[in-house]
This record gives sequence, C-alpha cells and structure tokens, in this order.
Amino acid sequence: MNKIFSLLALFLLMPISAAYGHGLGMETVPLNINDKKISITTQIIPTEFSATGQKQIIMTVSDSMTSKNIDAVLQISLYHKGVQVFSDTFATTNGILRIDVNPTDDSEIKISGHKEKNLWIETENSKIQISGPILKSGGLYRFDAEIKSLESEQLQNQVFSTYITTTTSHSFDEQRVDGTQVNFGVKSYYEEVSSFDYSPETNSITLVMPFEWTEQNISHTQFVHEEIHFPKEFSDFMVPSYSGTVNGVELFKSGVTIDDYSVENERIVHFLLSQDTLRYLKQAQKAAGVENPENMKFELKVGQKIVFPVVAMTKGESLQVDMSWEPETIEPGKNTKFIFTFRDGKTGELLRNTTYEFVILQNGQELYKKSSNAQIGGDYVDYTFTESQKGQTTIQFNNLRGTGQGTEFTISVVPEFGPLLILVLGMAITTTLVFRKSLLFGSVYR
Repeated sequence: MNKIFSLLALFLLMPISAAYGHGLGMETVPLNINDKKISITTQIIPTEFSATGQKQIIMTVSDSMTSKNIDAVLQISLYHKGVQVFSDTFATTNGILRIDVNPTDDSEIKISGHKEKNLWIETENSKIQISGPILKSGGLYRFDAEIKSLESEQLQNQVFSTYITTTTSHSFDEQRVDGTQVNFGVKSYYEEVSSFDYSPETNSITLVMPFEWTEQNISHTQFVHEEIHFPKEFSDFMVPSYSGTVNGVELFKSGVTIDDYSVENERIVHFLLSQDTLRYLKQAQKAAGVENPENMKFELKVGQKIVFPVVAMTKGESLQVDMSWEPETIEPGKNTKFIFTFRDGKTGELLRNTTYEFVILQNGQELYKKSSNAQIGGDYVDYTFTESQKGQTTIQFNNLRGTGQGTEFTISVVPEFGPLLILVLGMAITTTLVFRKSLLFGSVYR
C-alpha cells in the first residue's frame, strides 16, 4: 500500500513538459515603427491543398495597442524552395491585403486587378489575382516585405520576413522482411520530405526533410511536426513504444508519440519538435563537431518498453488524464493497479476534487465501473482480469468533473508473446492542428 501511495505522490508532483506550437498557415510579426507598435499577420488559406485548387494570401496590418486595422503599402516578395515566385507592390484596403491565387500550368506568373500609381489595390469591383506556377505544392514559404508607407506616412528600410508552413502528404511503398509490400504515408507540416526508407533488417524508418539550421529560421519556427502512417496489420511495426533521433541526436520522450484513433485501421507516429528542442538539437550537433548541419534526418526505431505515464486528453484538450499501472505486464489472474491523475489540459496543473467514472470494457461489454472523487487530484483502481478476459481492453474516464467529457486508453494483454504488453495509446489530434503548451499529441478524445 505504501508503494502505491508513493507512486501516486510521484504522479502528483511530476511536472508535465510543455511546448507551444502554432503558426501552421499563419504567422504574426510584431514591429515597432516610430511611435507605433504594429502587427502584421500573414496567412495562406487553406493550409493543406491540392495542386490546382484556389488559394488565398492574406496580410492584415493592425495597431497592436488599439487592435484596429491600419492601411499600408507593402513591397512583397514570395520565395519557395529558395526561388523567388513573385515580387510586386500592393496597398491594403482597410488594413487588409487579399490576393486570390489560381495555380496553373502556365510558365509565368500573372497579376491582375486594379492598379494605380504602380500599386495593386483591391476595389469593390476588382480583386487582386495571381495565376501561374504558384502555391502548387506544400512546404515552407517565405515572405520578404518592406513597408513603404503606413497611414500615408512614407517609410524607409522597414523590412521584415515571415515564414508560412503548409501541409504536404507523401506515399511510399516499402518491402517487409517477408518480401511483401507495405504502404507508408508521411504528412509533413513543415517542408516536403525529400527521401524515405524503411529497413526490414533493422525494423526502422528514416526520412529526410530540408531544414535551415540558422538562428533566424529557428526563431520563426514554432514547431516541426511530421506524421508517419502505416496499417495496423503491419505487426512488425506495431510495438508498445518508439524512440527517435534527428541527425543522430536522441529525442526526448515527448518528441515521439503514437496515435491509433485518428484514422481507422492506421497507426500514426508523430515527430514533434518545439523551438526549444530545435535549439537543443543544433547545440548537440555543434558539440559533436557538426558546425553547419544540413537538412533534418529523422530516424524512428521500435521499442519494447512502455514509458509512464501515458497521457490522454478530452475533446477540446481542456482536461488531461495521466495513467500508469503495475505490474507493467497485465496478466489474467493477477491484480493490476491502475494509477491516474487529472490535470488542466492547458496548464498541466493538478485538478483536485475531480469527480470521475472509471470503466473497463472488452468487446463493448462493461467489466467494471467505479464512480468516485479524486480529492487530491489522483486516485487508483484495483482489478484482476480473469482467464476469459484476455485481449484488447479499453479504460474509459467518463463525466470528468461533471462536464460530460471523457477520454480513454486501450491496452491489450497478449499472453502468447510472453511478457510483451502491446499498448495502444489513443491521442487527441484536432484537424486544425492547433498546438498548445502541453505536448498533447499523445492523447485521444471522445
């Protein structure tokens, strides 16, 4: 009993690491110009797009003190993969520059709309449009801009850059150890992946993505996020945990997470690198004698050990549940203690006096249910599975704090594999991929 309370106390006191990630498809740059504090927000819509679908580029100039839009004249140059896509001068209308983009197979970029005094400007009857080989693929886009005037005041040397990432999806057919094919998908929320390889001999994956390791680029990169998709029936790679490296540097636990619920019949493994992690990786490479690293080489390796606690989130990420159990290998006929804590999903702070329902399910049938109040923010449940209760099992936490919200974990005991416990941990991943300070891509919501 003392051991259980010791473990629970450890859960209660343990800080939850966190990292903000935002800016997919959008970035806001704050600027001080004379006596004004302004913000310029740049967007590419949508963030995930086809080669031919219509897009929009939107820039909004606002006064940071009053939140009111202000008009400006902007000299804008767009770059993709190191190549200039276009460069021209535009005027905002009510503080907003809106450009409709029509990607085509034409060889040249064409800008149309209303133009006066060498400025493209939107009017009631004429929108600004750009057509040609532009925004045909995802990845990283850089806008270099100079503010020529602000509220009719002429300016000089007021320049800034903003970096926008858009989503790219890739598909790779690789050979298993038995010679058959398996399809891997990669979704990149930063830049297009340049190479991918699955090694059946080492049961590991490597992928390479362009990345500029300069401090200027890192300062504009809030997060690097890569997803690896593969079918759940690919048993060689369906393991309890994974470890990852970038350019040979081992990643922290929070850098590699598992998602078994976002796509039916698929597992998704996420690489998640915060800005602080990027700086750590750069310093680690420098310490190893690599002064100017090139690209970003990810390696994903299988592991057989579960790292506690496992984490799940409610929908909207307002509540977080951390759970562990002992013994680590859950076997029929032996008592299992499930130990859990409840936290604020945004801050990671412990939530005392949390009412909850703890439910164990197999094949949709309820095996056990307990309703209680975690007065100190954490609690535990004892349960012994019978010989007939082998296989995949769902642990649900329902009606947390009386809100009707819940979340769940899925575990499975597979005796024929001996001590190996196959853990399937669900995660909450919103389609808009808004990242928050707790690194929560290891959670599932209902």
